[in-house]
Amino acid sequence: MTTLGALDSVRVLTSVVVPTLAAGVIRRRPRLMWLTERWGLDRRAIATLTRLRERHGGAPVAVRVPGRSLVLPLSEVDAGRVLAGTPDPFTPATTEKRAALRHFQPHGVLISTGRDRDRRRAFTEAALEPERELHSQAGRIAAVVREEIGTLPAEIDWDSFARVWWRAVRRIVLGDQARDDDELTDLLGRLRAAGNWAYLHPLRRRDRARFDAALAEHLRSPSDRLATAHGDGVDPAGQAPHWLFAFDAAGMVTVRTLALLARHPRHLDTARAEGQHYTRACVLDTIRLWPTTPALLRESVRDTGWGPPGTTTFLHTPLFHRDPVALPWADRFAPETWLDGTAAAHPALVPFSAGAGQCPGRNVVLHATSTAIATVLDGHDITLLGDHGLHPPQPLPATLDNTSVRLRRTFRHPVAW
Repeated sequence: MTTLGALDSVRVLTSVVVPTLAAGVIRRRPRLMWLTERWGLDRRAIATLTRLRERHGGAPVAVRVPGRSLVLPLSEVDAGRVLAGTPDPFTPATTEKRAALRHFQPHGVLISTGRDRDRRRAFTEAALEPERELHSQAGRIAAVVREEIGTLPAEIDWDSFARVWWRAVRRIVLGDQARDDDELTDLLGRLRAAGNWAYLHPLRRRDRARFDAALAEHLRSPSDRLATAHGDGVDPAGQAPHWLFAFDAAGMVTVRTLALLARHPRHLDTARAEGQHYTRACVLDTIRLWPTTPALLRESVRDTGWGPPGTTTFLHTPLFHRDPVALPWADRFAPETWLDGTAAAHPALVPFSAGAGQCPGRNVVLHATSTAIATVLDGHDITLLGDHGLHPPQPLPATLDNTSVRLRRTFRHPVAW
């Protein structure tokens, strides 16, 4: 491991760490996402870390931060080591993450440790069934998504999509009676926005109380849903906020995937012909191109050779997802790599994290997003309004601001023979 000098430490902090955090790690800040795309900040961050990797032979680098021990792995091998070492010696319950998530899910499995983590993880996996490609409620989930996405207007922007998407999400997670409870997810949005500031923002106790009361009321209503109020000792209601939180990122991915398909007619034709199996691969590659979690944080619980216990490890996922040396397809849309085993050969390609910290809801999300995309495409052509730099064969941009994406759907006309 190499400890960076003061100048390189400042470069990493100002071009990588600060922009990543500023864009919002708990809830995206639309204005800053737009600026990140416009100014190419993600591309600059990748370039900064790539130069450091070349200079230091791929060894991890320690960044000088007052009062903190911060390490950035720069090789696929070291990234894989960190993720495989979750939760010991690299716990996901970092100081910063606990401070951020306490605003709306202080008992979430992601920031739990020891026996609490084991029980909450087991509870979450029992509910989300990560070992199954299709959840036992897959039929209902697909029906809900098709019904709600079917109400989208001909011209789709982020606001119109998000309204429809959240209706589907509330029904999937909490039951049909939650469909129109916009206040619930608005409250969650405010709590997540406060979470962006971690320990620098006071707790919104009144909003939290209203959110918890509304959540408890939905869980008391008899309904088919993913969330449940039953689970001794695990705070089952306290796990549901994270599922809602994760579906927000899934909506971002859905819009970005539609934008890519609109600009890549060959992939669009394949998606129409092969259905959701191929569409799932499109979603996975969209997350590779634009990770919804651009920084994976871990904190050492003992000495790992990279610093004392309490050292924070900052995995910058765009560095590995857009590595032109390891990935010849780094800057192009390549869903086929998720079908032929090519992507699986790279341990740092982690659309849903990896190891014991891998997202247990990944297959539920992939099913919901691929169903939404198939519904939008059913009987329609799609056009991306605006450029965004998505024209092949030029390299795809390192940032795509989903809030500025606009799409138009038009009915497909049958071919006259």
